[in-house]
Amino acid sequence: MRRIRKILLVFITFILVLPSLLVSAESEDSVQGEKGPQGNGQFSSKEEVVYAKLNATGERQEIYVVNILNMKEAGKIVDYGPYTSLKNLTNLSPLEQTGNKVEINAPEGKFYYQGNLNEQPLPWDISITYLLDGKEVSPTELAGKGGHVEIRIATSANDAVDRVFFENYLLQISLSLNLDNYHNIEAPEATLANAGKNKQVSFTVMPEKEEELVLEADVEEFELDGIDISAVPSSMPIDSPNIEEMTGEMEMLTDAIDEINNGVGKLENGVSELNSGATSLRGGSAQYRDGIAAINASSSELVNGSKQIKQALEKTNASLANSSEEIDLSGLQKLGDGLGKMAKGLKGTADGLGTLKDKFATAYSTLDKAIGAIPAYELSKEQAEQLQKSNADQEVIGKLLETYKTARTAKETYAKVQVGFDAVGTTLDGVNGSLLGMVKNLEGMASELATAQEDMDVAESLTKLKEGLGQLASQYGTFHSGLVEYTGGVSQLSSNYAELDHGIASLSQGTGELENGVNELHNGTAELDESTSNLPEQMKKEVNQMMEEYDKSDFKAVSFVSPKNVKINSVQFVLKTESIKVEEKEKTKEPVEEEKGFWARLLDLF
Repeated sequence: MRRIRKILLVFITFILVLPSLLVSAESEDSVQGEKGPQGNGQFSSKEEVVYAKLNATGERQEIYVVNILNMKEAGKIVDYGPYTSLKNLTNLSPLEQTGNKVEINAPEGKFYYQGNLNEQPLPWDISITYLLDGKEVSPTELAGKGGHVEIRIATSANDAVDRVFFENYLLQISLSLNLDNYHNIEAPEATLANAGKNKQVSFTVMPEKEEELVLEADVEEFELDGIDISAVPSSMPIDSPNIEEMTGEMEMLTDAIDEINNGVGKLENGVSELNSGATSLRGGSAQYRDGIAAINASSSELVNGSKQIKQALEKTNASLANSSEEIDLSGLQKLGDGLGKMAKGLKGTADGLGTLKDKFATAYSTLDKAIGAIPAYELSKEQAEQLQKSNADQEVIGKLLETYKTARTAKETYAKVQVGFDAVGTTLDGVNGSLLGMVKNLEGMASELATAQEDMDVAESLTKLKEGLGQLASQYGTFHSGLVEYTGGVSQLSSNYAELDHGIASLSQGTGELENGVNELHNGTAELDESTSNLPEQMKKEVNQMMEEYDKSDFKAVSFVSPKNVKINSVQFVLKTESIKVEEKEKTKEPVEEEKGFWARLLDLF
C-alpha cells in the first residue's frame, strides 16, 4: 500500500512540474531569439519621465529617469545620459554604458529603461518651510504636534539648469490633508476638493513665475503625506476667449465717460459764468452797502438841520403873529439863504439816491441772474453717500458738497428776501420823488422871499407875509416828519443790507471754490476720458498678449539628461517629498505560525 502511495505521489509531481518545464524552455528559446544578431535599429520618438524624491523641506535626495523609446525597427540604438546605473525595464537584455553613452539592443515597439542620476539638479529650486503658531519649526519637531500650522512652498528657477523647462512648464503641487486632523483649512491661491475623508489642496504655478504658496490650518497631531509635485509642458493651445460682449460693454462705458466729461465741461462753463456774476454782484453789493451806510451816517445831520429850520420858521411865524411894530426883515434874508442851502443839500441827496437806485438795479439784476443760475435740483442723502464712497478725489467731492450746501442756502435766503429787494427800487423812487418835491418847494419859498423883499411894500404886505410864513411853517413841519421817517428807513435798510451783503460775499467765495472744484473735476474726467477712449482696443490687445504669454503650443521638447538626445516627444517631472509621520514605538513581535505551502499540504495528504 505504501508503495502505491509513493508511485502515485511521483506521478502527481511529474504532472504538475511538466508544464512549468515546458513554459521555461519556451521562454528561454524566446530570449535566445532576441539575443540573435541584429542590425541598426530606428526609433520614431523618445519620452523621458524624471522621478525625484525630496526631503520634507524640498531638498533633492534621489533622482532617476525612465526613458521610453518608440522603436520603429528593432536593432541597436544609442542614447545619452550621465547615469550612475542602468536598469532594463523591458526585457533581460543587457545595457552597455561608456561614459554618457548608452548602447541598447531594442525590440520593435516601446522600450523602457531606467537611468539613475547622482548630482543632476532639477530645473526648480523648491523650499518648504513649516510654522507652528507663528514660529518656524523643523518637520521632525512638527510631527504629532497640534496648533495653527502654516506651510509655505516657495518655487523659483534653478539657474544651473536650462531655463527652457522653467519658461515652458507649469507646476502642479498637491497636498492631501486628513480631515480628522486638519480643520479651518485656508489656501487662497489653491483649489480645494474633497477626496473621501481627505481634503485635496492643489496649487498651480504658471511658466516663468516664481511663487510662494501658503496653506494654513488648525491641526491636531500633525502628520502629512508626501507632497506631490508634477511638471508638464504648458503646450496645450489656448483658444482666445470671446470678449465681444465685454468690449461692447466697454464701448458703452467709454461713451458714457465721454458724455460725463462733456457734461462736466458744460458745468464748468456755467459755474464760471455763475462765479463771474457772483463776483460782479459782490462788487456792486459792496458799493450799495457803502452808499447806504454813508447816507445813513449823514441822516442825523440832515435831521438836525431840518429841525433847526423848522424851529426857526415856527419862531419867526410866532414873532410876526404877535408883533404889530415894524419888523426887522433882515432875518428873512437869512431865512431865504437857509432855505436855498437846504434845497441844494436835499437836491444832492436826491441825486445820490438816483445814483444809488441805478447801482442797486444793476446789482439786483446781476444777483437775480446769478441766483437763478444755481441749479434747483436737490442732492439726496444716498447720492451724497455714493459720491463719498466713489473712487473720485474725496477732497474735491468734499468741496463740491460744501459749495452745494452754501449755494442752496444762498438760493433759499434770496427767495425769502426777494420781495424786499423788489420793494427797494419802488421805495427809492418814492423817496427820491418826495425829496425833489421838497427841493422844488424850498426853492420856490426862497425865491418868493427874495422877490418879496425887493418889491413888496412892507406895510401893505405884512399880512400876506404872516400868512405865507404860517403856511410855510405848517408845511415844513410835515416835511420834517417825512424826513425823520425817511432817515429811519434808511437806517433800517443799511442794517439789514449789511447781513445780506455778508451772505453775498459768502456766496461769491463759495462759487469761487465751486469753480476751482469743478475745474479739478473736469481735469479728472478729461484725463479719465482720454485714458479710457481706447479701452476696448486696449482690452483686446492685453488679452492677446496674455494669450501669447501662456500659449506654449509652439514649444519643442528637449532632453533633460543630455542635449545629444534627439526626437524628444515629451519630458515630464514627477516629484514627491517624504512624508512627515509620528514614529511608532516598536511592538514586541509574537511568534507567528508559518503558513504551510502547497507541497507541504500535499504531502500531509499522504
